[in-house]
Amino acid sequence: MIVDGIDPRTGKGIAIEIADGRISAIRPAENTSSHFLSAGLVDLQVNGFRGFDLNNGEVTPKIVLSLCEELLGVGVTTWLPTIITASEEAILQALEAIAKIRAGHRLIAEMVPGVHVEGPSISDKDGPRGAHPLEHVRPPSIAEFDRWQQACGNLVSMVTIAPEHDGSSDYIRALATHGVHVALGHTAATPEQIHAAAEAGAVLSTHLGNGAAAMLPRHPNFIWAQLADDRLTASFIADGWHLPADTFKAMLRAKGIDRAILVSDMVALAGMPPGVYDQPVGGRVEVSPEGRISVAGTPYLAGASLPLSANVAIAADMAGIPLADALVLATQNPGRFVGGRGRLEVGARADLIRFDWSEGERELKVREAWVHGEKAFCG
Repeated sequence: MIVDGIDPRTGKGIAIEIADGRISAIRPAENTSSHFLSAGLVDLQVNGFRGFDLNNGEVTPKIVLSLCEELLGVGVTTWLPTIITASEEAILQALEAIAKIRAGHRLIAEMVPGVHVEGPSISDKDGPRGAHPLEHVRPPSIAEFDRWQQACGNLVSMVTIAPEHDGSSDYIRALATHGVHVALGHTAATPEQIHAAAEAGAVLSTHLGNGAAAMLPRHPNFIWAQLADDRLTASFIADGWHLPADTFKAMLRAKGIDRAILVSDMVALAGMPPGVYDQPVGGRVEVSPEGRISVAGTPYLAGASLPLSANVAIAADMAGIPLADALVLATQNPGRFVGGRGRLEVGARADLIRFDWSEGERELKVREAWVHGEKAFCG
């Protein structure tokens, strides 16, 4: 099979040959499709979307398959279901369910290479804890992590932790030894604790600049420490609400394109009609006509609402970078944390999207998507 389109980097036509689910050749081409052609987007943090919720207490096949289908429509070909802070019983139920559902459905198995557990060992302080339930915040436990992996057949591939907990370094070291990517987030840690976590094997910062106290010392603080530590790749929510444009641009410059990724961090209300909703996590939540999700009656955000396809376009605008660089933040860079996906090169998985975009637009308009060489979406 051959898929052609416009290379976002050069503006010229390319044709990609696919064999056995992988890219077998890439060559220049004329008279191609008028749509841009890219590797599929890779989202390492998805809690829900368009009413489908992974953290409502019961993960079902309909929820996981529906999320796969909805995500394909916005260009995501690989994603990590994200389970937030909850009781151990609830986390085990979600992990076991995702593993069983994934084993029984080929598309889900192809799109979901692992699970991200965000918590439960995060800060117990208001502000850095975000919307995570205080009653389920607890210190890290290697024994509990082992029970997670037993329940899901070692599907947990990423864990977010606040490194100020006692025992964090041992926990991080144990997970890293088993090939699990440890991220730092929802934290009030000291710079020393941040650097100790990176020394122990932490490799990511979860939505840096968010899940933080509203007031911080100018310096030192844990944001500067994470920006400065080259062992940490920073993830950002580039929706224009979680980080102001100047902040995002400065943070991206500090980390550099190679050490930065975009995540959507979407919640179940993302993509839902405007209105006020009662949610199991976050309570009474309002979706504005613009799509901003906040705690009803307050200016405080209650989740992320825009898909990665919008984050790419908005990131390009906020940071003043080319579309091709913004795509790197949502394809090959996050792809490093899921087995090298998101690459447009010979030998890589043929996870591809065709889309339209013009400068100034706030979202990529996805037309088609291929997963492991097979067309999975046509809009």
